[in-house]
Amino acid sequence: MSLSRIISRLAADQAEQPAVICGAAAITYRELDRRTNQLARSFAQRGVTHGDMVTIALPNSIEFYLALVATWKLGATPQPVSWQLPEHERASIVELAEPKLVVGADVAGWPSAEVALAGDASTGLDDSALPDAISPAWKAMTSGGSTGTPKLIVAEQPGVFPPEPGAAFGMRPGDQQLVAGPLYHNGPLLFSTLGLCMGHTLIVLEKFRADAALEMIARHRVSWLMLVPTMMSRILRAVRRNGGRDDLSALRAVWHMAAPCPNWLKQAWIDLVGPDVLYELYATTEGVAATAITGREWLDHKGSVGKPVLGEIVILDSAGEPVPPGTVGEIFMRSAEPSYRYIGARTRRVDGWESVGDLGWLDTDGFLYISDRRTDMIVSGGANIYPAEVEGAIEAHPLVGSCVVVGIPDDDLGQRVHAVIQTYGELSESELLGQLAGKLVRYKIPRSVEFVSKPLRDDAGKVRRSEVRATAIARMYITEHGPTDGRGG
Repeated sequence: MSLSRIISRLAADQAEQPAVICGAAAITYRELDRRTNQLARSFAQRGVTHGDMVTIALPNSIEFYLALVATWKLGATPQPVSWQLPEHERASIVELAEPKLVVGADVAGWPSAEVALAGDASTGLDDSALPDAISPAWKAMTSGGSTGTPKLIVAEQPGVFPPEPGAAFGMRPGDQQLVAGPLYHNGPLLFSTLGLCMGHTLIVLEKFRADAALEMIARHRVSWLMLVPTMMSRILRAVRRNGGRDDLSALRAVWHMAAPCPNWLKQAWIDLVGPDVLYELYATTEGVAATAITGREWLDHKGSVGKPVLGEIVILDSAGEPVPPGTVGEIFMRSAEPSYRYIGARTRRVDGWESVGDLGWLDTDGFLYISDRRTDMIVSGGANIYPAEVEGAIEAHPLVGSCVVVGIPDDDLGQRVHAVIQTYGELSESELLGQLAGKLVRYKIPRSVEFVSKPLRDDAGKVRRSEVRATAIARMYITEHGPTDGRGG
């Protein structure tokens, strides 16, 4: 059934049930259907037709979902982006996507595109059902900003979903789903869309805060939740600060994904919600393949992200040859049919297998373990060091909020391990490094440390690692050579 018809069916079956709650605002399924009929007609008046791209540059809000559904109702493709993109990335995305319309909060930020402001009046337009339309691609996500070269990942799946499309993830009709992450990221968009199509009430956080998440979980009896490890760490800290008074009893399924989860954090969440509630998914926006693991399976395969549940996975060495179990190599995936196409990038393939640059290994039971990103790996004195492992060890300290580990140039070692650490209190370098001595071998322990007070990752757990590395190198140069006079040399 088309996404448009799914929303219309729900508007008839559960008209007065809230579809989306965000802050003090709420909208029922009937209102969602009628208002998106009007908004789709408004978009059509601005030239949007079947197959066009519509860039949605809005924060988490009811308006975001209105723009999303209205785009589907015209058979167009929604292309969500951060509303806070710097100017050069906005220009790059417009050049790649060539959107017929940008739905945003301001006009000035998109000088080369047609812009519809969020909240544009469409109430005078017809709110009756539109002719059915199916988007040739139900979403087009933006990726690659951390490398400075944005690309679009256009889904090959059209705007048609099967009955109960989220059942594989433990979703049930009528669930209360907390949407904790930014909707311009694939996970929050995908899972809230699956939930919306199953008649969930989406409780959407405008911006992630651990205390707000805990309050919404208790108030709305949230039963289904998706998190990233950064959120898990902040919520766990808040639970401990609150003395265990938070009500998590309605949670039936908690999924985490999008970044490596340190073993200590995973174990703490199993202790918090139980092994039958916690699940992990490893996948990419491209959707070529995916693995999943339950909490109980993880207890027998600690550190694993599970077995393939979609597509195939193989570990290859630098020559493109399969490696034996227990050997780290590059993770390659293969799907039975195309799942995406790039705009602005090329896929890296080896004999039909493709990679997004992750390193890992398989055990003898076929469970996958992630080491790190190929491009993030640090080679120091000839030894391979995976930043995720070092970051996990550092973030186990109770005063650490977030951490990013990068390799910076070193005349002797080639690269040395440098850690940028957000702290919640006074923490000395000697205290931190002393703790790491019992967790990491000597060559993996950072040789330089920088403390900051602001979070290093966004609400989806993402970090612009290249910027962190460049800033650290610039500081190192100034420390060693002094500031330049602005004339070079």
